[in-house]
Amino acid sequence: MDTIISAIDHLNDKVGRAVSWLTVLMVVNVFVVVVLRYTFSVGWIWMQELYVWSHATVFLLGAGYTLLHEGHVRIDLIYREASKRYKAAVNFLGSLVLGGPLIYLIFDRSLPMISRSWDSLEKSAEAGGMPGLFVFKSVIAIFAVLFGLQLLALFLRSAQVLLGTDKGSKYWNADDREGRL
Repeated sequence: MDTIISAIDHLNDKVGRAVSWLTVLMVVNVFVVVVLRYTFSVGWIWMQELYVWSHATVFLLGAGYTLLHEGHVRIDLIYREASKRYKAAVNFLGSLVLGGPLIYLIFDRSLPMISRSWDSLEKSAEAGGMPGLFVFKSVIAIFAVLFGLQLLALFLRSAQVLLGTDKGSKYWNADDREGRL
């Protein structure tokens, strides 16, 4: 089980770090769009779409990385100060009852849309927009796979904690490794 968890953690860590560089390109793109528009009164639809697509891609492909590093918003009234076993029980049930079914629905319902988009090699509906909308739509399925895998790793790690076989993870924050939870 440790091998599976480590492999999933490693995959999402690498994808998250790689996609983070897209934010730099996105900032440069937005800067160029603003300068061109407000200084030279020039604008291209494809440049505006590029930063919207980049932004969505960062969020979708970075979601597993964020879950890995516990960066998602939680209701911390009870969870923050709870014991490690309590957190594991919440994560175990949350992954199984809420996360898993939701990710499955996103994946299942997106496949027909993605397939139709690939069949027609869909492009932007805007004149002068970006080609390759079919590739961008595929990011939804990739998100579901990466996030679903990270939910599986969270589920398995939580099961280990509940069973008392947890060995920790190099991706957990320092508080987790020190046993403060």
